[in-house]
Amino acid sequence: MPSGKLCAIMAASAAIASFGAEPGPSTFICHRGESVDAPENTLPAYRMAVERGFGFECDIYLSADGRVFTFHDATLKRTSGGKSTKKCSEASWADEVSKLDVGGWGKWKGSKFEGTRPALLEEVLELARDGRWIYIEVKAGPEIVPYVKKILAAQGNAHPGNALFICFNDKVCAELKRQLPEYRVYWLSGSRNKAADGTRTVPIPAGEIVRRTKACGADGVDICFDPGVHTAEYVKAVRNAGLDFHVWTVDDPVKSLLAFCRGAQTVTTNCAKRQMEQIFGR
Repeated sequence: MPSGKLCAIMAASAAIASFGAEPGPSTFICHRGESVDAPENTLPAYRMAVERGFGFECDIYLSADGRVFTFHDATLKRTSGGKSTKKCSEASWADEVSKLDVGGWGKWKGSKFEGTRPALLEEVLELARDGRWIYIEVKAGPEIVPYVKKILAAQGNAHPGNALFICFNDKVCAELKRQLPEYRVYWLSGSRNKAADGTRTVPIPAGEIVRRTKACGADGVDICFDPGVHTAEYVKAVRNAGLDFHVWTVDDPVKSLLAFCRGAQTVTTNCAKRQMEQIFGR
């Protein structure tokens, strides 16, 4: 690692000692599983995260025949290698989604992951472990919540101490808190909005983040980390309002440490193991 970057890591690490969470298995969240080393949103990627000691994030949709499965995009096209172009919500699990290979697209073609199908939420929840988190990002609308509630009730590994929900949709956040009040829910947000003139972007003020998060009843925010926006004062304003503050998706160790120093409670990343090695040494 370049000496300048190493010095920056050391300086940031020293600051963490007096403020903010520390990087580690309980504070790094593997984005779509350990997606740098296994196909995103698959059981192999989730298992790899768990085997390496981390929590992970997954994305869920509701199929046309009422099954909750993990997938990121609104359509099945990208990670199926174009085998299906249907919307996730319009596809049948039994006849379509369960038959897709989502382990052999892109750089994974010809890999040991070929033949991997999308995962069902109940399969993912079997990987829940105390001391780390599963972040469940809801991509569907409020109609998915009763299905998720039923799945949670039928299993015994995931509970409010190791699983939580994240979502960009205010209405879904509100419905999750209404039907599953014991679980934490974080409203997902970007860091900037378009200015009124449409020619540039401007930071979303901390006060606006607080207002919108509280309006939908969420317990905190999970925000796209922007070092130019999210100062320690910004994070403090959110946390002083009684809200949690988490960030996504950061793959640079210096930037991750900066987020922790400024008060982030977790950092979602595509490469948790690599960052831990860069920060603490192999």
